Amino acid sequence: MTENDPSAHDPAAPRHPETGQQAAQGGWAGSPYGDQAAATPESGGTPQYSAPEPSYHAVTGADPSYGAQQTANPWSAQGAAPGQTQQSVYPNPNPYAQPGTGAYGTPSAPPPAQPKRSGGKLLAGVALVALLVGGIAGGAVGYLTGGSSGGPVGNALDAPKPAQQTGNAPAGSVEAVAQKLSPSVVELQVSGQQGAGEGSGFVISTDGYILTNNHVVEVAANGGQIRAVFQDGKKAPAKVIGRDPTTDIAVVKVDGVSNLTPVEIGRSDDLRVGQSVVAIGSPFELAGTVTSGIVSSLHRPVRAGGGQGGQETVMDAVQTDAAINPGNSGGPLANMSGQVIGINSAIYSPQSASGGQGQGGSESGNVGIGFAIPIDQARRTADTIIKTGQAVQTYIGAQVTDAPQGGAKLGAITPGSPAEKAGLKSGDVVTKIDDRNIDTSDTLVAAIRTRAPDEKATFTLADGRTVEVTLGGQPVPAN
Repeated sequence: MTENDPSAHDPAAPRHPETGQQAAQGGWAGSPYGDQAAATPESGGTPQYSAPEPSYHAVTGADPSYGAQQTANPWSAQGAAPGQTQQSVYPNPNPYAQPGTGAYGTPSAPPPAQPKRSGGKLLAGVALVALLVGGIAGGAVGYLTGGSSGGPVGNALDAPKPAQQTGNAPAGSVEAVAQKLSPSVVELQVSGQQGAGEGSGFVISTDGYILTNNHVVEVAANGGQIRAVFQDGKKAPAKVIGRDPTTDIAVVKVDGVSNLTPVEIGRSDDLRVGQSVVAIGSPFELAGTVTSGIVSSLHRPVRAGGGQGGQETVMDAVQTDAAINPGNSGGPLANMSGQVIGINSAIYSPQSASGGQGQGGSESGNVGIGFAIPIDQARRTADTIIKTGQAVQTYIGAQVTDAPQGGAKLGAITPGSPAEKAGLKSGDVVTKIDDRNIDTSDTLVAAIRTRAPDEKATFTLADGRTVEVTLGGQPVPAN
């Protein structure tokens, strides 16, 4: 046969999964072996191989090897096709046949050698045999393996239980942090004229002072009710001692309890990005929930918490990927020594341009971006509240907006304020406080609020001048 012979088959051509026939040119319609349409039974060809309908359009057209005009394959096991006369492979009947034996009687000489069969057909037979042998061998192996093990049957359900865990949790593990902090974390259930909600808090004294977020207890600040639920299920009423909407910090005190376990307070000024942290709280009223993650970023200016979500609520947040959800607000963020290094306060919400709050009306869930108030700032505010009943806010006495070229542009300066005393003018652009870059007005506000009143800070201005400012402090109005 030649390359132009339409009945020639390529030994390497794919074969029909059921019939074993090779596809000429494009294969079978709907088959993974080709993209040409197959001949139909009505046309005298091979029935179409049914396969799952593809997601693309098949190319139409008859397969030239199996069309209605195809002549019978002289090497077919079935002989001539219906309606066709099978032709002898010899040109003439044997003149030496014995009477009664027909045209194909025993020849007096060896018959001419039959034409060589197609290599493709031979390979098809070999492939079929190999497939069958493989199946038989596989079945035999499976039978021998499954039925001749002879060994004892093992069952995990019959094994004795392992020894009960009695040792302490490994130091520095999430388990150890949870064991240390959980007895000090409470769920706060609040209600008032404007609604009801719940959040978290943690004990900071044996006689019942609890540190939390302002936005957790804000609804109960004026005649509302607060109930603290402890890890062991005990419940006790609580009241607001003081709160600071500008830093989103509040202190409440429970009544009728004693000998509580206070947390160990750490420090936030030496936190490092990447260090492990643990969050504990009551997300969606699931009290005592423990999650873990890392410090994702530091000094992140975030508008969140109480008030209108403006600059009055900007905090210099610790960002974490530990799962924080609505109800976690006010709960502790701790390092792996079990020391509280922040108060979980807010989560980023893709539905909100300014980021969703971690408590209140937002029902958005954790997306791996949560924010906590640094404990150094919270500790200072809480101490002032407990001692005086009122928070003190750090300020410089100047309005501030974003500068077009970056930085914080000062607006109106309050007469007699720290800003005026330091010589700052309206229109000055602050680009740095000490060694911290200032790129927006929120960054300036956050940087000031992390510092204590009467601290000195060096302001670098856009024109290159430096100004030393003694930060001021003013009481936050009680409301």
